[in-house]
Amino acid sequence: MPVILVHTDRFAEHQTPPGHPERPERAEVLDAIAARWRERGSEVVAPRAASREQLLRVHDGDYLRRISETAGRATALDPDTYTSPESYEIALLAAGACVDAVERVMANAHEAAFALVRPPGHHAERSRAMGFCVFNNVAVAAAHARATGARRVAIVDFDVHHGNGTQACLEDDPSVLFISLHQHPRTCYPGSGYEWEIGVGAGRGFTVNLPLEVGAVDEDYQLAFSRIIVPVLRQFEPDLLIVSAGFDAHERDPLGGMRLSTAAFAAMTRDLRAVAEECCRGRIVAAVEGGYDLHALGTSLDGAIDALAGPAQPAEWPSSGIHSSRGEAAVAATSAAIRAFWNV
Repeated sequence: MPVILVHTDRFAEHQTPPGHPERPERAEVLDAIAARWRERGSEVVAPRAASREQLLRVHDGDYLRRISETAGRATALDPDTYTSPESYEIALLAAGACVDAVERVMANAHEAAFALVRPPGHHAERSRAMGFCVFNNVAVAAAHARATGARRVAIVDFDVHHGNGTQACLEDDPSVLFISLHQHPRTCYPGSGYEWEIGVGAGRGFTVNLPLEVGAVDEDYQLAFSRIIVPVLRQFEPDLLIVSAGFDAHERDPLGGMRLSTAAFAAMTRDLRAVAEECCRGRIVAAVEGGYDLHALGTSLDGAIDALAGPAQPAEWPSSGIHSSRGEAAVAATSAAIRAFWNV
């Protein structure tokens, strides 16, 4: 069955100050992608707002109250994260889109679903908005999957920034594996995601961080996937795979320092789809996170959707033609940190 897209043109109603990278024009890119895939025969459905019960699995009640009080007004939640009068409702729809995607995939109505959402979510912690994010969309989705029958859920985050919020929300839970592949914390917001961050308590070993030095290319990411990400996912054997799909590691992106080509995002998605086909009957959900060059966001997202929509095929990783040892260094550091938990 083809991929289903969960999207609404209301995502443009979340307004940010002039010059902000997470601008409403990103929603226009998502609108165009949704329209194009609808014309190609894919189903596009509007999301429902996430419920308080669904959000409370991840966020504190006091935090939900504080965010609800922003409804109808413009506020600054932190130096990077803002609301407009409609933002509370739109953030509920973003989290709800990811919940909806999980429900459709877990019910076997679709094998794959892609939530085309904004604002993004992976920086939002239990009681704090961060980095353009209000609710942690994928963490809410993972918790909902667990509550509705999934024994094990894996999250892979390939946004250029570390998914600190997702990690913080889930790092003590051994039923959720979180893998983040990101630019090294020394040179990139939010300054977390070192290889030695491997989870806490019962969740030790179920957080896997792959920090790559600035300037990493397609081959570095391919190495990280083949040596760490895919082997660990196969050993974990999830019932559902969720992807935090950020596109700001693209070579054109103004907020990152990586050099990924457009084709690399399709290759990463194909590798993850292959794991889903092998381990969890093809069940895979993806949600848009970052990506701030509008052209790169559109073309890269289109390739990622295509990787889920068509016949399952081996990933065709592009060649940058650039020699880089960044992938080897990241793989070596992460392997040493997680070797007690995974065969890598």
